[in-house]
Amino acid sequence: MKQKKLPTSKNIYHTECPILYAMDIIGQKWKLPIMWYIGAAEVIRYKELQRKVIDITPTMLTKCLKELENDDLIIRTQYNTIPPAVEYSLTANGKEMITALEPLYKWAEKQMNF
Repeated sequence: MKQKKLPTSKNIYHTECPILYAMDIIGQKWKLPIMWYIGAAEVIRYKELQRKVIDITPTMLTKCLKELENDDLIIRTQYNTIPPAVEYSLTANGKEMITALEPLYKWAEKQMNF
């Protein structure tokens, strides 16, 4: 793998570097845990996701879910029931991202055991 030089400009996200591009999309504090729990459950409802992602506010959860949906990483399915039900699942892009993160998860797990 040939590494590209990091940009020297102040706005690092206007770059062709794939790592910086990925971090721009998923590098926020809550996005990876949200994606991980959706991937583990395959389909998860909003309240269940809120219970699993400890300490996240409803506002932040909603914001992150909208951004992940806009980035084509999750699918939001709304059912017109009373009360309204909403479920989230991963898109093909989201599943591919989780697959790419599994080696990082295993590495971190190993490092934590030292």
